[in-house]
Amino acid sequence: MAILRDRTAAADVLQDSFLKLWQRAGQFDPERGSGLVWIGSIVRHTALDAARARGREIPTDDPGLGDTMIEPEALEQLSASEEATRLRACLELLPKANREGIVMAFVHGLSHPEIALKLDQPLGTVKSWIRRGLLSLRACLS
Repeated sequence: MAILRDRTAAADVLQDSFLKLWQRAGQFDPERGSGLVWIGSIVRHTALDAARARGREIPTDDPGLGDTMIEPEALEQLSASEEATRLRACLELLPKANREGIVMAFVHGLSHPEIALKLDQPLGTVKSWIRRGLLSLRACLS
């Protein structure tokens, strides 16, 4: 829902994701990460593919239209797994600009140009924020 903002499209993506999970179950390698992360990445990539295919709309932030952004606190709704707890703790350590950029890109599925427009910042600045934030997350999580 956060990426597509359309219940019907999200339901279709979920169905497609279940099919992909079933077809690719043999490819899962627990040595590379948890099953929850693997499932999440398949669902996220399927949603991003669907959003690109239907032509991405830029949300208006008008709650009357249902265009409300999910704030970083929405990450608190992740499962209470150890990985999720570590991710939340590391995200909290990031400067606000880095955290917002990462959440907009990876939770909401916005592109760098869309984030730059939303934050009214130059594209290069947004890319730098996200890159530095991801590097900091990697260091924190390792």
